[in-house]
Amino acid sequence: MKKKIFKNNMITYGLIIAFYIVMQVMIGAGAISSLLQGLLVPLCMYAIAAVSLNLVVGFSGELSLGHAGFMCIGAYASAIFSKLAEDSLPDLPRFLIAILIGAIVAGVFGFLIGIPVLRLRGDYLAIVTLAFGEIIKNLFNVLSLGKDNKGLHVSFNDAAVMELGEGGEKIVDGALGITGTPRDSSFTIGIILLLLTVFIVVNLVNSRTGRAITAIRDNRIAAESIGLNVTKYKLMAFTISTTLAGVAGVLYAHNLSSLTVKLFNYNTSILILVFVVLGGIGNVRGSIIAAIVLTALPELLRGMANYRMLIYALLLIVMMLFNWAPAAIHFRERIKDKFSKKKQEVV
Repeated sequence: MKKKIFKNNMITYGLIIAFYIVMQVMIGAGAISSLLQGLLVPLCMYAIAAVSLNLVVGFSGELSLGHAGFMCIGAYASAIFSKLAEDSLPDLPRFLIAILIGAIVAGVFGFLIGIPVLRLRGDYLAIVTLAFGEIIKNLFNVLSLGKDNKGLHVSFNDAAVMELGEGGEKIVDGALGITGTPRDSSFTIGIILLLLTVFIVVNLVNSRTGRAITAIRDNRIAAESIGLNVTKYKLMAFTISTTLAGVAGVLYAHNLSSLTVKLFNYNTSILILVFVVLGGIGNVRGSIIAAIVLTALPELLRGMANYRMLIYALLLIVMMLFNWAPAAIHFRERIKDKFSKKKQEVV
């Protein structure tokens, strides 16, 4: 069993590394347009977000609809730090600290939200996380933050209310967001963070703690009867998931020179959930593939004009049928059996 898990994990890591190498070769050969090159960091961001959400939806069995809200917290927390430390720290150490800050702040909010909600049953988590995501988006939409020689000034009304002194600088300007964020993100860093996210998730899932989490998902009453602390394990999975969502937000915040809350809305949370469902609930590798394919596909089909979204919708249907239709599942199992028999015959 351990050998099979190790082999499965190595295939996932190998696919990510192979994707990185192929992209780098194609970039070097000039075979990728500048538009597609600009999508490489968002591809990594969405893949990280999908893998992290799968930890809650797939392995913990809870439905979260506010993942974009935690990404927003990580993005803004890290961007604010990077703006404040831009002149005092070198690029790489500053970005590493920004990643830690974004992850920790998002994880803390996830922990605080999870304490009361994860004690409840049913769809309460989905409702609360949905409301939380909208609240966070609206709060950052009206937040104004500036600094001068007296320190930091915060306002939720208007940037003019802060009355910055001479030489003062606006860091967050309400709906205009943050401008001039250091562009520290890159495709290489995105792949490293994706590999780290996969490493954390698969090792957690395959550990004793992960088995407890999946046991609670499969049968809560049976898990409670053998002494498992249901709230503790669910809260652990949810906190780690929101922490990794914060990392995805950091990657996005440092990819563009301006940051606003437009991306971090309800539609983004649903899009990430679509990646998880289409890739296979509880399937880490499937979440990554779905995130990459469905993010890049609209751009790849841009030359198809009016047929672009039609093809996109058809592909969604095909992927859903392939992953969830009983006949498709049976077909995949037959193919696996044939390959395993051939390997045994060769041996």
